[in-house]
Amino acid sequence: MRFLLRLCFVAGEPHRPTARDHRRHRNLHRDLRAAVLRHNFRHGGALAPRFLSRPTYGCCCCCRCRRHTPPMALLALRLGHHHHHLGLSAPRDPRRLLRRRLVVASSGAVKAPAAAAVVWFKHDLRVDDHPGLAAAVAAEPRRPVLPLYVFDRRILAGYSDTMLELLLFALEDLKMVLKSQESDLLIGLGNAEDVVLKLVNEVQAGLIFTEEEVEYRVRNVLASVESSLSNASFLSGYPPEIVVWSASLYDYKNPRELSTSHNQFLKEKLPMNTPLAALSLPALNIEIETGSLPTLEELKGFLKESRTSENNWVPLKGTSARSILKKTLSQINVKTGVASSGSDGGEDTTAYYAMSGRKIQNSMFASESSTEVRGGTEITLDALAAYLKYLEGTGKASWQELHDKVRLTETRDGASFCTLFGPALQLGVISKRRVYHETIQYERDRNAGFISPFGYSTPTVTAAVDAICSMEWYWLLALKSQVCIEGNYPVRIWRWKGHLIQYTSVGHEGPSVLLVHGFGASLQHFRDNIGAIADQGCQVWAITLLGFGKSEKPNINYSELLWSELLRDFIVDVVKEPVHLVGNSIGGYICSITASLWPSLARSLILLNTAGSVVPSYSFIPLSEEGRTSWLSSLQARLLLLFLRSRAGGILKEYYPTRTERVDKPLVDEIIRAVSSYHKYSLQFFFLDRQIQSYDPGAATVIESIFSFNLSIPLNFLFDSFGGKILIVQVMLHMMKFLMK
Repeated sequence: MRFLLRLCFVAGEPHRPTARDHRRHRNLHRDLRAAVLRHNFRHGGALAPRFLSRPTYGCCCCCRCRRHTPPMALLALRLGHHHHHLGLSAPRDPRRLLRRRLVVASSGAVKAPAAAAVVWFKHDLRVDDHPGLAAAVAAEPRRPVLPLYVFDRRILAGYSDTMLELLLFALEDLKMVLKSQESDLLIGLGNAEDVVLKLVNEVQAGLIFTEEEVEYRVRNVLASVESSLSNASFLSGYPPEIVVWSASLYDYKNPRELSTSHNQFLKEKLPMNTPLAALSLPALNIEIETGSLPTLEELKGFLKESRTSENNWVPLKGTSARSILKKTLSQINVKTGVASSGSDGGEDTTAYYAMSGRKIQNSMFASESSTEVRGGTEITLDALAAYLKYLEGTGKASWQELHDKVRLTETRDGASFCTLFGPALQLGVISKRRVYHETIQYERDRNAGFISPFGYSTPTVTAAVDAICSMEWYWLLALKSQVCIEGNYPVRIWRWKGHLIQYTSVGHEGPSVLLVHGFGASLQHFRDNIGAIADQGCQVWAITLLGFGKSEKPNINYSELLWSELLRDFIVDVVKEPVHLVGNSIGGYICSITASLWPSLARSLILLNTAGSVVPSYSFIPLSEEGRTSWLSSLQARLLLLFLRSRAGGILKEYYPTRTERVDKPLVDEIIRAVSSYHKYSLQFFFLDRQIQSYDPGAATVIESIFSFNLSIPLNFLFDSFGGKILIVQVMLHMMKFLMK
């Protein structure tokens, strides 16, 4: 009764409850139940009893957060893990929790009992294991739920033609699934802030559910949407609440408290979240234009219209570094009368399937030459089942086709998983925890419910588990970098080919300078140079290459050509203007390749103790082919890891003896992070890996690339191809020690 009196007082009527008050109590109770859900989403609390009687993370000690939540508002749905809002909005008036509900016009006689909820899809194109949809439905079962996808140029920037095609496949499937539930996927074209604002005004939405993001450009889009809504006027007097969610694999409470040491993170043994089952949405009884999906050509034309003079280099990304280099070297070899050998690795897949002449019914791929699983959740789950049962054999043609793709893309142990399922995970067609759950369940079924501590029973299970856990770990590192201040400069996240890359930018005007570190380092290598260069009137960019530092370390074949393509795409998509390339050690060699193959992207080239060699009169330049790594290179990498981990600090002091105080703990820790790895379920190197212990998963893969690097292309050949200004700084003491080694 006291609780009811308090509700009446808050509502502005401090008198003893009547029958009318009881009816109002029921309505307020319904609104409070939705308010509790919004509160827990905004402040990082999970929907469990222990969070309902005390402030949760991020509450800032406000009176609204300290108010006791009635047990009646507890929802049975467990939504994985939810975080604090991304800093996109200021705390709202507590009275918003009790404001009048809005009525949405519908095509039927039944009026909506509550304001509509918009579920904004971005990289979560599924109904299965979708906490946002579950929350929208659980907050008010009769609430109209409007699924929305916006083709925003800023979000789609960097998508290749293949990714755009896979995106359309996924959206088509999502739209079909929603229509089967008498709902639909609303399609918007243009800036997200304009599309969302128009929809909110049209349906008088009170809630917007959207997935949490770590990418810098997507977070900026979310901030623009929040700003647009905050500055607009609404009938209710309040803008709609933006609720962010995530489908984390691990059940953690506060991203700020997560350890950045992978070894320490594993010791905490956080519980794993269970994926949510696909749910049924309420029928979409609102008269509204849903829109239609564009064709691939229409979408490419839409994105092309947004290109300005400062980002007209996008076509440069269409040709691989290997193709350009092969063509250039073949011309030199022809002039010298030497026949070139080898083929472009990118043609192998097409040639293989062109000769096969097969047309697979119900294929899981967009074309015979594709190696990425396409479609929606159902197709992807079927493909995952086929992948896990690779060793069992099958009579299904579609499964046989996938097994052929596995053999084709298994360039190293487990590499096929990222190639086949990477795009589906990036688009959110299937969640990471759904893949993990299905994989572990298959392993249990295969072994009578038993999980061996010495490794999984099949290589495909190992590949799937390792890949998912690795992706989740680097996503958590990226998330923490966005909510915590790490280092001297703000860290930003850029997604390249589905992988998370860390970088920073200091300065807002002047010529752009791009700093590229050496092997085993990160952008922290330039921690004391970034600010000094920016103070000279430059805009400084520093990047942590794929496979190093806190950037992702996927299970792929690393090469100097791969990293040169990464620099090319970073300049085109992020910097968007020519840069002065500054590279140290192997970073200098990578910068030289980038400037040589795409000279329009580089204003000048500055090399610090660069790798590579000068051949005064070169006549023939070999171009090695990418091949499958051997077990010997894996063993060599692990032995090298043991040596580097114990000797990292000493090696640095030997090479740079004049300023040994610069070799401090933060620098050594970052290098050890890049040269320490541990594969928990790798039986082949089980006892050796137990001695290594991990800082980051996947680092051993990067170390293996040392044994396949091809630095045979002379620096002077690369300089001639560039034709611009070059400054070479070579420390003689460093060179002498290198020659003595």
